[in-house]
Amino acid sequence: MIMPRGQQLLMPVRPAFIAFSVALVFLLSLLPLGGFVWMPDLLMLVLMFWAMHHPHRMPMSVAFLLGLGVDVQQTALLGQHALTYVLAVYFSQRFSRRMMWFSPLTQALQLLPVFAAAHVLQMLIRMLAGGMFPGFSIALAPVLEMVLWPLVSAILLAPQRRAPDADSNRPL
Repeated sequence: MIMPRGQQLLMPVRPAFIAFSVALVFLLSLLPLGGFVWMPDLLMLVLMFWAMHHPHRMPMSVAFLLGLGVDVQQTALLGQHALTYVLAVYFSQRFSRRMMWFSPLTQALQLLPVFAAAHVLQMLIRMLAGGMFPGFSIALAPVLEMVLWPLVSAILLAPQRRAPDADSNRPL
């Protein structure tokens, strides 16, 4: 068996759609939303999604440059987000072949440690640079990212689920 039963065959993704989705979420991350520690990092979610589904089209250099952009915008320690984005993309690419066999809900459960490690790493970098402990509400961000993972997966895979030609006799 090549594909799990019941899974729909996807059309190839367009590189312009990957660039558009990453750019849109990057612009959304630049909005001043209050800077709550429990806010999920949507840019990290989208970067991890594309790194998992198309590892050859999401290089770590893109994650690094976008992380530097977020660091500059949030006046964070330079390299803080860049390091966490690169590590998140690395682990997504590393485990992509195994993770593709699971449903988005199961993927979310298995990615929870990666989400948590990214936020703990950011917190440790901030604290080593002289920042204060943000409180235990920081533990809510990885849980929210885990909850958002199936939604992000459904939205980003939607353009690939359409049939190439409208045909009532085609089973795809």
